Amino acid sequence: MVISVAAKGFKVERVLVDQGSSANILYGSTYRKLGLLKLKEMRGCLYGFSGEKVPIKGTVEIDTTFDEGSNARRIPVVYTVIEAEASYNIIMGRPALNRLKAVVSTYHLCMKYPTAGGVGAIWVDASIAKRCYQDSLKVGQRKVAVNTLSLELDPRCHEERERPLPVEKLKEVQVGPLNNQRTKIGTTMTKEQETELVQCLQQNSDVFAWSPQDMPGINPNFMNHKLSIVEGARPVVQKKRKQGEEKRRAVKEETEKLLKAGFIREVRYPEWLANVVMVRKANGRWRMCTDYTDLNKVCPKDPYPLPNIDRLVDNVSGYEFLSFMDAYSGYNQIIMHPGDEEKTAFITDSGAFCYKVMPFGLKNAGATYQRLMDKVFKEVIGQDIEVYVDDMVAKSEPKRHQLRLNLEKCSFGVQAGRFLGYMLAERGIEANPEKCRAVINMRSPQNVKEVQ
Repeated sequence: MVISVAAKGFKVERVLVDQGSSANILYGSTYRKLGLLKLKEMRGCLYGFSGEKVPIKGTVEIDTTFDEGSNARRIPVVYTVIEAEASYNIIMGRPALNRLKAVVSTYHLCMKYPTAGGVGAIWVDASIAKRCYQDSLKVGQRKVAVNTLSLELDPRCHEERERPLPVEKLKEVQVGPLNNQRTKIGTTMTKEQETELVQCLQQNSDVFAWSPQDMPGINPNFMNHKLSIVEGARPVVQKKRKQGEEKRRAVKEETEKLLKAGFIREVRYPEWLANVVMVRKANGRWRMCTDYTDLNKVCPKDPYPLPNIDRLVDNVSGYEFLSFMDAYSGYNQIIMHPGDEEKTAFITDSGAFCYKVMPFGLKNAGATYQRLMDKVFKEVIGQDIEVYVDDMVAKSEPKRHQLRLNLEKCSFGVQAGRFLGYMLAERGIEANPEKCRAVINMRSPQNVKEVQ
């Protein structure tokens, strides 16, 4: 839908409302007509549908007014300025629409939003929309920019991880009295902001865990993991599989760590028994997993909903500073229901053991963890923090639930970072360059057969 807005004392027509756009686009010709001079530097480019690259000139924040009179609403909008031919002056993307709290109806050709006096509404100007469409046909084979933003790769960001990850330079600060009690913070803050953040971290250092012994565990009356097994299901005892010497040593070391931490206990005559599977981590170390395939087959799926990723990412974008947090052995902070502990039994050369805490690999472990996060942060989710299972981004809740964070995987006060496959920054949402690398570097088809 196409509307008009007011900016810098001018009425700007041909404004495309695009709910699929992750950025607000201001075209260079419109930028110059508004008489704007200074741009905030921004490295990056936009990519069109056919792969053409359009350089970004910079970003600029403009107070933008929607509608007129009593229905008017004025908000600051951060625009990405580009030089490209298009039939529109502005593309109003999700960052601006979210800030406006707008509800768009393409069926009614109307956009509504809250105002101080009630509800404002903007209706589509059909004649302008028709002219925009006709002009877009004239653009033909000329390069047309679309609003998928992709920053040029930063050499610090080549290692892709699944957890939230900052993309700017970090520095370590001391949080606790011991030398290893350190965490990372961003380097773009002012001295006053940095001092205030470090003091806050030091005053709340007890929310971090330095070792498994620092984890009191979640109160089982508040949350525990209980298995639901189909009635009449027959228990399965897997036959012990052979493993190489290196993996056997790794299994023994990991088992000893789990015993020392109190996460597992020895068990005799288990009805359910699974094998361990060793998986090589990115850092070269081994991760011990348990093959719960047979147990998972007879456990109905927990329908507890996971958050909508698009909503989470939209809610986190546009903030000056972000803090990425990771729970210390998050799943292991949830206690297994006592009656289900022995159903998690696994076999090693050292004997059979079962988990006293919720292990990875169980079918509904993710749903239980999300349920815990929703209960712990129920008063601040959507306002100060966003959570997707064990990925947390703060944009705080009291310590009564005793959840502990992993300092090594936390980063505080950064301006940009990766979250759920997206790049988040103050200027909005961008496509993760690592995820786009294969598409960007894809060779163009050379003949008819390759096109097919």
